[in-house]
Amino acid sequence: MSSPKTLLITGVSSGFGRALAQEALAAGHRVVGTVRSAEARQSFEALDAARAFARILDVTDFDAIDGVIAEVEADIGPVDVLVNNAGYGHEGVMEESPLEDMRRQFDVNVFGAVAMMKAVLPYMRGRRRGHILNITSMGGFITMPGIAYYCGSKFALEGISDTLSKEVAAFGIAVTAVAPGSFRTDWAGRSMLRTPRSIAGYDALFDPIRKGREEKSGKQLGDPRKAARAMLAIIDSDSPPSHLLLGSDALELVREKLAASAAEIDKWEAVTRSTDG
Repeated sequence: MSSPKTLLITGVSSGFGRALAQEALAAGHRVVGTVRSAEARQSFEALDAARAFARILDVTDFDAIDGVIAEVEADIGPVDVLVNNAGYGHEGVMEESPLEDMRRQFDVNVFGAVAMMKAVLPYMRGRRRGHILNITSMGGFITMPGIAYYCGSKFALEGISDTLSKEVAAFGIAVTAVAPGSFRTDWAGRSMLRTPRSIAGYDALFDPIRKGREEKSGKQLGDPRKAARAMLAIIDSDSPPSHLLLGSDALELVREKLAASAAEIDKWEAVTRSTDG
């Protein structure tokens, strides 16, 4: 391992955030984790009395973020790595799902992540070093019926991450979009917001997908602790990737999507070129 770093991880109460925090602490790093309650703060700081620091923050409280980052920088130390992990999944057929559900999905998964990045960037830019990890999803590359809002939010975060990586490279700041496949987290369980069904015409398409997701929850192939170790490896890398898939299912499905997209581009190439001139 390289020298110990200070990681700021959003959403450390469970899932990837908790796993990454635990692995980072075990590796000798310091971790500042955001939580939603005093009880969660106490639980997190009990992991390591000297190197685990919790801050109560809802990433959709945009007006509070700058102050929290300033306090962390002043009282704990420079943030070397920001990990935007806080997020959740929304499940629902798009026609049935209220726009308010989409706004909430994007507030947490996109606007919250962007607000955190904007808050840490002045400090990282001033030091000419830093690393931002945005936890996206294979759902930022592939899609499936019933999670349109979720996929939309992750496609957005993928695009923002890729663009930002080009904007800040000259300042010595790396940006990595980490796209996990199916892992044993609470994503498909208690953390998921589900819009009630209302249109019977979608039953044949969607009901088997929902049933399969519920049955697989907790039994997925992916191990969050191994995902955390993979993330620590790229944090320690001198040349981290701008995109990293996690899980063999993500690898297979994304490769299939890219191949299908390439085939479709080739099929319609003549029409594409016909618009020139």
